[in-house]
Amino acid sequence: MVDFKIKESYSFEDLLEIMALLRSPGGCPWDAEQTHESIRKSFIEETYEVIEAINKNDKALLCEELGDVLLQVVFHAQIEKEENSFDISHVIDGLCKKLVERHPHVFGSVKVDGTEEVLSNWDSIKRKSKGQKTQGSSMEKVPKELPALMRAQKVQEKARKDGFDWSDISGAYDALEKEVKELKLAAENESYERVIDEMGDVLFSAVNVSRFLDVDAEEALTVANDKFIKRYLTLEKIAEERNLNIKAMSLEELDELWDEAKKILRSN
Repeated sequence: MVDFKIKESYSFEDLLEIMALLRSPGGCPWDAEQTHESIRKSFIEETYEVIEAINKNDKALLCEELGDVLLQVVFHAQIEKEENSFDISHVIDGLCKKLVERHPHVFGSVKVDGTEEVLSNWDSIKRKSKGQKTQGSSMEKVPKELPALMRAQKVQEKARKDGFDWSDISGAYDALEKEVKELKLAAENESYERVIDEMGDVLFSAVNVSRFLDVDAEEALTVANDKFIKRYLTLEKIAEERNLNIKAMSLEELDELWDEAKKILRSN
């Protein structure tokens, strides 16, 4: 058992000490065995749980989940501290320097006129600090690990900053229709690889439309997923009330139940 004083209230310094003790001899075997690679998915999961708390407007849950994200930051920093690479103080120092550098209108003499100019300055300073001379090189740095819809939207935004964009949404609509037609042709006549290629173009074009509508594509698909699940649960409930076997029903019969489910949910 490690030597640690139990308290009613803990500080950030206590968190760092606890993390170090968990990783030390006599601490927790599981924590001591972990690497960046073994816990990387936990970082993603904890981040999405923060998003869930925000969507639920649950302040107590948000407080808890932010703590779990902070744990991931401290965990990774502790691993590097043990390797004499960097520690949490370097993480904080780098972050503070970045915030000061990218807010010259707050910490310097730069004058800005609204949010758009702030974001433009941020992007310009970011690209300069990372040695990205063009928007194309900036696109390459958008992490492939991001959800594909989110990545597509970020890439398209960078192209827009170079003027490579439709003048209005009609061009985006036309491109989407064109890609759908090409997908249909590929599905009828081409190889599986060609279908994947065309399906990707359809999704990329759909993201373009959502961007013009000022809609987050990732959020929109999440809403659609939730809506589908609610409707299907309602469909199942209707079938159960009528002693119907869903698996034995025709598509036309299921479609009728689906329409009923939609009406029920709209009326609630």
